[in-house]
Amino acid sequence: MSVDLEALYIDLHRHPELSFQETRTAGVIASTLTALGIEFEEGIGKTGIAAVIRNGDGPVVWLRADTDGLPVAEATGLEYASTARGVDPAGTDVPVMHACGHDMHVAAMLGALEKLVATKDEWSGTIVTVFQPAEEYGAGAQAMIADGVLDRFPKPDVVLGQHVTPLPAGTIGVRSGTQMAASDGLRVVLHGRGGHGSRPHSTIDPVVMAAATVMRLQTIVSREVDPRDVAVVTVGSIHAGLKNNIIPAEATLELSLRYPDDEARARVLEKVERIVRAEAHASGAEQQPVITIDHSLPPTINDVDATTRLRDAFDTAFGAGTVVDPGMFTGSEDVSWFARESGAPLVYWFWGGVDPQKYAEAAAAGTIDRDIPTNHSPFFAPVLQPTLSNGVSNIVVAAREFLAGR
Repeated sequence: MSVDLEALYIDLHRHPELSFQETRTAGVIASTLTALGIEFEEGIGKTGIAAVIRNGDGPVVWLRADTDGLPVAEATGLEYASTARGVDPAGTDVPVMHACGHDMHVAAMLGALEKLVATKDEWSGTIVTVFQPAEEYGAGAQAMIADGVLDRFPKPDVVLGQHVTPLPAGTIGVRSGTQMAASDGLRVVLHGRGGHGSRPHSTIDPVVMAAATVMRLQTIVSREVDPRDVAVVTVGSIHAGLKNNIIPAEATLELSLRYPDDEARARVLEKVERIVRAEAHASGAEQQPVITIDHSLPPTINDVDATTRLRDAFDTAFGAGTVVDPGMFTGSEDVSWFARESGAPLVYWFWGGVDPQKYAEAAAAGTIDRDIPTNHSPFFAPVLQPTLSNGVSNIVVAAREFLAGR
C-alpha cells in the first residue's frame, strides 16, 4: 500500500476533534496502520493508540504524535478549512480547528512509518509509536501512562517527537536543555456577596475584585521576576455575572503560568497566591478565594548527548544550516512524561511550516508577528508542501539515527 499523505492530511484537517474525543482521528490512524501491516492497540488513555514495529535486536525508539484539535473557528480561507463543531467539557457547543498542527503531526508520522516499514532490511530494533490524545489539555500522556502504555510495550531507549511551527519550511529548530517551559493551568474562584446593581454598597463586588486581581497579577513578571529570567502570567478568561443590574456572588479567573524550572515555578505560584488572597482581603471578602491547579506540565528538557547526535544527523541528511537554535519556547508540552516516567532521554524538535519567501518578506519588513500566524491562531495553517514531506523525512532520519544499522 502507498499512503496518499496529502489526502490524509486534508481529511484530518477538515475533521478535527477536541481532546479525548479523537475517535474519528483514531479510526483514520488505525485503518492506515492496518493497511501498512503494523500491529497496534487502540483505546489507550481513552482515545490513544500505540503501534509497534519489531525488527530484530536493537534499541527501542519511541516516536510520538499528538492528535487533538482546539476550540477555534478557522479563518484561513483554505478550500479544506474546518467547519467542524464539538462540545467542550463544560457542555458548550464550540467550533473546532487543527490550529496547532496536530493533523500535520499525525500525517507526517504515518508517512514516516510507511518508509520505515519499507526499509526494514536497512535497520534493526523496535519502534513504538504513540498517537497521543489530549495534548492541549496537558493530560493525554499521563492518561496513556496510567493505562499502562509503558508496561504493555517495550520501554524506550530514547523518546523522539516533533512539532510544526511558524519557521520557514526546510528549517529545523532544536536545542539542548530546556526546549519548552513548564506550565500550570490555575482556576481562581473569588467569592463576593451578590446583590442589586443599584445598591453596590450592600454587596462585595467580585467583578471589581477580579479586575484588581488581574491588574495586580501583571506586576509579577514586570516587578518581581528578574528581567534575565523567563516567566509568563496570563489570565486567559474571566467569568462573572449574567445580567447588567445584578452584582454576582463570585467571579472565576483562569490563569496560564509558564516558567523554565521547578524553582521558578514555586516562586511564581507563591506570588500568585499571595496577590489573589491579598486582593480578596482588600475587597472585604468574607470567604477565602479557592485556587485549584487544573493541569501541571513539566519543562520539556532535551538530553544534551542525544540532541547533539540528532543535530549532527540532521545536518548530514539535509545540509549544514538546516538546524537552528530557536531559543526556549514558553509554550508547554506533555511529551516529556514518556521520557521522565521511563528514564529515557528525550529529543523534541520543531520544523518549519511557513513558505520561505513569505517568511523572508515578513522578516525584511519587520512584520513577522503580524503576518506569520502562530500556533493556536485561527489563521494558522502550514503550507502543505514541503512541510509534510519534510516532516516525514525528519522522523525517518531521527529514528534511523537511534536504531541499529544493518
